[in-house]
Amino acid sequence: MTAETGHGGGGVEVGPGVRLPAEALRWSFARSSGPGGQNVNKLATKARLNVPVVALATAMSVLACRRLLTIAGWAGEEELAFVSQESRSQSANKRACLAKLRAMIVEARKPVMVRRATRPTRASKRRRVEGKKKRAEVKRGRGAVETGE
Repeated sequence: MTAETGHGGGGVEVGPGVRLPAEALRWSFARSSGPGGQNVNKLATKARLNVPVVALATAMSVLACRRLLTIAGWAGEEELAFVSQESRSQSANKRACLAKLRAMIVEARKPVMVRRATRPTRASKRRRVEGKKKRAEVKRGRGAVETGE
């Protein structure tokens, strides 16, 4: 099964455990900018992937979807857009767009570690105060030097 064909399990696997219908992935192509010789002038190698937010919301948990939208810098649009023009080939740029989406999904699905408040130990307080005292002594030693005349 490949991500581009979507065979095996109904849809395209865009992340670990996240499948979207192939119709939800809207591809468009344009001519790339930058180096590439005649490829730039003749071929539409720049790939743009648009994914509807609704499709992502139905494929993922609510918390993961919220984190994904935060990571992607979502500003309330109906779709998230992923663009790639790094490669000279259209297929490589398509793979790069899917890789960008996958990386964001993986990051969004990581469990959030909740920080529990802890108190500093007695030894760490002592070390902090000792360090401050040493620093104060160093600074006191920088004062004007008195000459014994």
